[in-house]
Amino acid sequence: MELFDVYSFFDVTPVKAKGTRIWDDKGTEYLDLYGGHAVISVGHCHPRYVTAVTDQLGKIGFYSNSVRNPLQEELAEKLGELSGYPDYSLFLCNSGAEANENALKLASFHTGERRVIAFKGAFHGRTSGAVAVTDNPKIRAPFNSWHEVTFVPMNDIAAVREELSKGDIAGVIIEGIQGVGGIIIPDDNFMRELRQATLEAGVPLILDEVQSGCGRSGKFFAHQWAGIRPDLITMAKGMAGGFPIGAVLISPDFEPVKGMLGTTFGGNHLAMAAAIAVADIIKDENLVQNAYEVGEYLKSRLLSLASEAPSTPGGGNAPGRTFTRIGREAQGAQAPFADDGKTIEIKEVRGRGLMIGVEFSGPIAELRRKLLFDKHIFTGVSGKNMIRLLAPLTLTKDDVDIFIKALEEVL
Repeated sequence: MELFDVYSFFDVTPVKAKGTRIWDDKGTEYLDLYGGHAVISVGHCHPRYVTAVTDQLGKIGFYSNSVRNPLQEELAEKLGELSGYPDYSLFLCNSGAEANENALKLASFHTGERRVIAFKGAFHGRTSGAVAVTDNPKIRAPFNSWHEVTFVPMNDIAAVREELSKGDIAGVIIEGIQGVGGIIIPDDNFMRELRQATLEAGVPLILDEVQSGCGRSGKFFAHQWAGIRPDLITMAKGMAGGFPIGAVLISPDFEPVKGMLGTTFGGNHLAMAAAIAVADIIKDENLVQNAYEVGEYLKSRLLSLASEAPSTPGGGNAPGRTFTRIGREAQGAQAPFADDGKTIEIKEVRGRGLMIGVEFSGPIAELRRKLLFDKHIFTGVSGKNMIRLLAPLTLTKDDVDIFIKALEEVL
C-alpha cells in the first residue's frame, strides 16, 4: 500500500525538535517560523509538556466519554480563566474542522434555520459543513455542495444586514484573522457592527479562532482586539502542542440536550494532559504578551527592509496591527528578488502578534525554497505571493534577527 498522494511537500525529514528549532535526519538545524500550521504554540518538546503527556500515558491513555474524566473539568476551568470566558461551556473534539462543524450544528439547533453567512476568502476546514463555508470550490465535492451558504465580502456590514433581514440564517461564521486567506484582519469597527447586527437578528455569531486563538494574535483570541463577545468560539491548533484536539466555547444562552453532540476520541486523557500543560505554560511564561511584543518587533524589522511608507487606508497602525503597503519607489537600496526571471519586492506586511503575512509583488516559491534549503528556515505560504509566519509563541528577538538577516541576504 502507498500513501494517498494529496500533499505537496519539501524533501525534509524532521526527526527532532526543541523550542523554535527542528533537526532533520541529516543533522541539519532549522529555525521554525511556521510551527506546523500554528500548532506548536509553546515550542517543540517543552519539558513540562513532555512530562505531562508521558506521565499521563503511564496512568491511563484513553477511555470513552461514558465515564467521568476530571481532566476535562480542569481544562475547562483553566481555559475559562485564560480566555476571559469563565461563564461559557466547553465541548471537546479532535480538530478545528470538527469544532467548526459542531459550532454550525449548535447554531442551527438554536435558530431552527439552515442557511449560513460566511465571508469571501474564508477557510474553516474540510469536513462536510466546514468545507461548505470555506470559500474554495476546488476542495468542495458535490456531496458537500447542498449546504445553503452565502459568502459576503469582508468588512461589508450592509451585505451582512441584507442577508440577515431575510430571516432564514442559522448563523454567521468568521475567522478572527483569515489565515489561509492571506492574513486578512477584519476591521475592528466591522466586527463590532457585525456583533450588533447578529444580536439584533437573534442569530448566533461563530468566531473561528482555530488558527488565530491560543494567544497567537497577542490576545488570547483575535476577536478580543475588537472588544466583542461572540456566541460560539472554535479553537484547535495551538491548544495541545501537536496532540489532536479541538474545542467549542459555548455561550450560556445555549441549552445542552443529551446526545445533541458527541465524540469518541474528543476530550481523551492524553489530549487533556497535553492541553492542560500548554495552558499552564502559556500562563506561567506569559506567552500571549511575548507573542505581542516579539510580533511587533518582527513586523518592525520586516518593514526595515524597505523605506518607511504610509499605511494603507483602513489598515491603520492600531496596537497589535500592521498593515503597511510598500511601493516600488520606497524600496531604497533593497535589492529585488528574481523568481522565474521576474522581479519581486515586499508589497505589504500585515498581522497581529505572531500571525504575520509578508506579501510580495510576485510569486515567492523560489524565495521560500531558498529560505528553507539555503538558510534553513521553515516558513509558510498563503496563495502564490505571501509568506505566512506562524512561529511558536516562544519566539525571541534573537530568532527574529536571524530570520531578517537571512531574508535580507536572499533578497
